[in-house]
Amino acid sequence: MLRFLLTRLGLLLVALWVTSVIIFLALRVLPGDVAQVIGGTTATPQQLASIRAGLGLGDPLIVQYLHWIGGVLHADLGTSLLTGVPVADELAQKMQVTMPLTMMSLVVALLIALPLGVVAAVRRHHPDGGILGVLGQLFAAVPAVWAGMMFIAVFSLGLGLFPAQGFPLDGWHRPWQAFHSLMLPALTIGVVEGAVLLRFVRSATLTALGQDHVRTAASKGMTRTRALVTHGLPSVGLSIISVLGLQIAGLIVGAVVIEQLFALPGLGRMLVSDVGNRDLPKVQSTILVLTALVLVVGTAVDVVHRLIDPRQREVVA
Repeated sequence: MLRFLLTRLGLLLVALWVTSVIIFLALRVLPGDVAQVIGGTTATPQQLASIRAGLGLGDPLIVQYLHWIGGVLHADLGTSLLTGVPVADELAQKMQVTMPLTMMSLVVALLIALPLGVVAAVRRHHPDGGILGVLGQLFAAVPAVWAGMMFIAVFSLGLGLFPAQGFPLDGWHRPWQAFHSLMLPALTIGVVEGAVLLRFVRSATLTALGQDHVRTAASKGMTRTRALVTHGLPSVGLSIISVLGLQIAGLIVGAVVIEQLFALPGLGRMLVSDVGNRDLPKVQSTILVLTALVLVVGTAVDVVHRLIDPRQREVVA
């Protein structure tokens, strides 16, 4: 197990390093000039050159990269070129919206996928099971932004159950208002991701129903449902854990997109604004943090899967 953990940790560090290089180089090919953004339209060429020199934008790319990644290794994500505020402080503030939204979306997705996926598999030869399968396919193909607009039209503008946009100015100091403002965005992401996960749950349940020990239990007098619950669901759970790493990545990406639609002051809105303003240190550190979060979750899922599945312990890391 120690060898497995060290191998996964090494792969995680390599993936983070490769990701940092890709992010750094990709952002340097974006059009625009941050010095022009800071100096404004009236800035002279001499002023723009002075701004670039002060920000180190004229240094070789390798020097800029080493300066940035060296700061990251010392827990310094840099400073915003436009606001002068430490990037870590702004990330911590925006995370108070993005992370609760992601967790709420995950709960919604699981509440949809787990029971309905099992029912769709158990009752696959009945009309209701077929309908659930079709609905899963349909909602999995729906873009989250389109689903969000439909939910706003129905639940906010139509029924008035949720606010259409916005987040309390004082944030979680008003917990119910903050929670209420995230309900509809979480429902939007959760329904779409839940439909995707429902298909995996249905497939895993069908596989479990066909396993010899489940069929044997059913042949000895157990109902098919009881045999599945008693002997099949553990294997279903293992399959779902394997998929959750990818699903959480989808939830984080969905949160970044949906924040724009619902005007939530999270990482998504901040990232879009910073890309437009060419605030490179802030953008590259934000993307690196999001990528690191996804990679860490994926690694944690691998470790948990190996811990609870005895068969995985026999596989060489």
